[in-house]
Amino acid sequence: MFYYIEGKAVLLEQGLCVIDCAGMGYACHTSQNTLSHVKQGEVTRLYTYLHVREDIFDLYGFIDQEELSCFKLLIGVSGVGPKAALAILSIAPSGQLARSIITGDEKLLTQAPGIGKKIAQRIVLELR
Repeated sequence: MFYYIEGKAVLLEQGLCVIDCAGMGYACHTSQNTLSHVKQGEVTRLYTYLHVREDIFDLYGFIDQEELSCFKLLIGVSGVGPKAALAILSIAPSGQLARSIITGDEKLLTQAPGIGKKIAQRIVLELR
């Protein structure tokens, strides 16, 4: 639905960035990697993913399209939801995550909160 949102970053919290775009504040759940690139009060562009379920409308924002693509791949794995995908993207940049998946290094993935050995193995198996 939304490809990206651009505006002033008015609030930065753990896992959340609020972007003021034309007078509306869009709350974007995001990774620590993205938050490290955003400065409060400056104009920022976040590439977005809208997660819709029967009782949820959550907007996820990413600093670049590569991180957004990794997020989409991760949530496509059985047992990995948006929050788990953000936790994984918060432990390392997307390039490093891709290398660990290609080499079968599940130890990096298990460093993310809530990601156990079985889920890490499933991620490596399905995305390799």
